[in-house]
Order: sequence, then structure tokens, then C-alpha cells
Amino acid sequence: MNEQIFTGVGEIYAKYRPAYPTSFIQYLSTDIGLNSNSVIADIGSGTGILTKLLLNTGAKVYAVEPNDDMRKIAEINNQNSANFISVNASAENITLTEHTIDYITVAQSFHWFNRACFKKECQRILKPNGKVILIWNRRDETSELVQEIDSISQKYCPNFSGSLCGMRGANTENEYQDFFVGKYDTQIFPNDILFDKERFIGLHQSASYRLDENDKNYHNYIHALSDFFDLHSTNGKLILQNNTYCYVGLV
Repeated sequence: MNEQIFTGVGEIYAKYRPAYPTSFIQYLSTDIGLNSNSVIADIGSGTGILTKLLLNTGAKVYAVEPNDDMRKIAEINNQNSANFISVNASAENITLTEHTIDYITVAQSFHWFNRACFKKECQRILKPNGKVILIWNRRDETSELVQEIDSISQKYCPNFSGSLCGMRGANTENEYQDFFVGKYDTQIFPNDILFDKERFIGLHQSASYRLDENDKNYHNYIHALSDFFDLHSTNGKLILQNNTYCYVGLV
């Protein structure tokens, strides 16, 4: 992974990226067994959007993030939590002690990892029968609105990668057979996103394919997003269909 890809956008990322629904956190507790005694490693934790929700369960959370800008925001936001431990490390070299972790969570970042190296690290730090939990917020790609937004990003952003980007997650049902050992559990939780114009544009400014303000297409891109919002919003609000996808298994 290019650890600097989100450098300079930490504040935008923290402000505009969607969180995860209560039903998903409840599932982790009731079905997966996560509780206040759990020790979690949140890998690629970024600005701590998921980390915060995990801390609210009473669990101890190691927030592992290699990007300084992203990690510092999580440190500021969670500085009063005794169960928060910030770790400057990558998914391929987590640096935590062997067999000390009950659960590994990965939200919006697994697609950046070297799978083989990350899997070895998971096997190294997890306790026996410890589980890995992969999470994505994924827009509904069958939605005409989403398709139109994608066409705007495709037009102006050379690095736009469509279904490969973090707001989509996996494309096939068997995407993780080479990562998990045996069967893994897949769950989907409704998590529609309510936008005002600021949040709509801000979300796209937090993307890995975003344009720099000095890019020749930057202002055209922002204007196109603004025009789209004005056309499709009602009373200054726009709802996009979104689901939180969760994959849980052994490695």
C-alpha cells in the first residue's frame, strides 16, 4: 500500500466518510462474541471511525495506522479513552505481540493490503480461534444515481477505479476464499447515507482518486458534483442507498 495516499485529507476523511450502523455493532456482540473483555486490533484504522464504535463496547482497541495525518486525528479524538492504543504500523508488519488479539477488524482498507503478508500477520497475532472481520460501506451499483456519479468521477478523475475502490468492496461472492480458512460468514446491514451538498462534495474529496486543488480538472469536477446534487436533491438533501458488508472468518 502507498501509505501516503491519504496524506493531507485526514480531516476531510474524518468529517465526511460514513460510519457504521448500530445493527452491525450489535451483530458483532450477539453473534460474533465481541464484548468488554475483548482485545481488538483495528488494522488500517485511519481516523478512527470504526475504532470509536469498538471502544464504545468497552473493548480494548489497538488502532494500527501507518499514515501520520490519519493516525493523529484518531489519537486526538480518543485521547481520553484508556482502552485506546495507537500503533504506527502497517498491515504487513503489525508489530503487536504474538497471540494476544481476539479480533482483527479491517474497515475500508483491506483492498490496499498485500493479502499474503497480512494473513501471516493475522495468524501471528491472533489468539487460537481468533477471527478477522472485514468491513465495507458499499453503495448500490445498480442505482442510476450512483452510476451517474461514477460517470462524473470517471470523466474528471484519472485514478477513479469504479468497483475496485473502497466504497464498493468485493465484486464476487467468493472474493475471500483465498484469505479465510473454510467457510466465512457474510452479513449485510442497511446504512443509507443522507447528504447535504457539503457532505456530498466532501465525501468525494476524501476519496483515493480525488483531485488536487491545483489539478486542471478540479474545479470542473466540483462544479459537476454540485450540479448533480442540485438536480437530484430535495430540500437540500440527497439519500444514496448504501449497505455495510461484513465478512467474518478464521485465517
